[in-house]
Amino acid sequence: MDSKRRPRARELGIEVGMGSVGPFNAITDVPGVRVGYSTVIKGDGPLIVGEGPVRTGVTVIVPRTEEISEHPLFAGCHRLNGNGELTGLEWIRESGLLTSPIALTNTHSVGVVRDALVRREIEARGTGKLFWSLPIVGETWDGCLNDINGQHLGAEHVFGALADASSGSVAEGNVGGGTGMVCHDFKGGTGTSSRVVAIGGERFTVGVIVQANHGARRNFVVNGAPVGRLVSEEVVPPPILPELGSSPSGVGSIICVIATDAPLLPIQLQRVAQRAGFGIARLGAFADHYSGDLFLAFSTANSGLPAMSYGTQDAARIPVEMLSLGEIDPIFEATVEATTEAILNAMLAAETMIGRDGVTATALDGDELVKILDRYGRRTLDITH
Repeated sequence: MDSKRRPRARELGIEVGMGSVGPFNAITDVPGVRVGYSTVIKGDGPLIVGEGPVRTGVTVIVPRTEEISEHPLFAGCHRLNGNGELTGLEWIRESGLLTSPIALTNTHSVGVVRDALVRREIEARGTGKLFWSLPIVGETWDGCLNDINGQHLGAEHVFGALADASSGSVAEGNVGGGTGMVCHDFKGGTGTSSRVVAIGGERFTVGVIVQANHGARRNFVVNGAPVGRLVSEEVVPPPILPELGSSPSGVGSIICVIATDAPLLPIQLQRVAQRAGFGIARLGAFADHYSGDLFLAFSTANSGLPAMSYGTQDAARIPVEMLSLGEIDPIFEATVEATTEAILNAMLAAETMIGRDGVTATALDGDELVKILDRYGRRTLDITH
């Protein structure tokens, strides 16, 4: 383990479910998927809109090594609660195709990030082609810690995140779009996990990345243990907004992106995306009224799908593969487990952050979490351990 980072759930002996993880326990365990970040942290003290303090960033998920606009992938999506934004979903619902990288940021920077992805596609395709671009950009609100109304992100941060995109291990916690986020009244942020399943003699990977900014402490449970109720607010205070004089508990959102190399059609991927909701529920969230809980799933398995360009001569028939409906349950289970563990990893990796006006989001202490789980015999759900 890198001594500079906080331990993830499995490094603390905490296992969420009983599935097997990939080599990096990350969305990048799905071949071809890459993740990159731009993180902006600057300034301290009172909030001055337009000046800071700034605690924000951009996360990008690049779905394949080939240019995605020219080589789309099948995708599906789900809205658990709609107080949020994930642009481009209507075209995914209509066509079943993912045609852009996916970016995650703060609520008031969606527009500039989307425009930067359009520019990226123009540069990738060249100006000689006639096409349209409907990028995928998701958001959660980092206004507890960040000068969100100052809109400090620009196209350069999106291009920086794209340039940073790589396979292998994935940074978590206070990075990219997750920089200024709060989860279950603790410091939240970016988290990831994966599962490997065997179906019909083949092995498939399911990887999840989340931007976690949701939930209330009183509801926070891990493997059934009431962790949130046992971590006193007197000992670990929640972030207190000066405008409210209290914590905005339960106000926030989560974006989940699920990748798999299993051959799934769009309607199957829509069903996979739905299962992320069970993952967040396992930690006690229930999609509050003021929470945007939006999920996107894509498969890297099928190739040769039609590009979004005018004048493209598509074949009359395109052969595709699909997983038998009777064999899809392991993918569902893997999605639930990986989503839950990704959220927990986001919270464990995050470090305590002081933001605008001295608002403090305290990190979940891994050692204290282990003590609570051991008290309930819940560090793992496998009774053979």
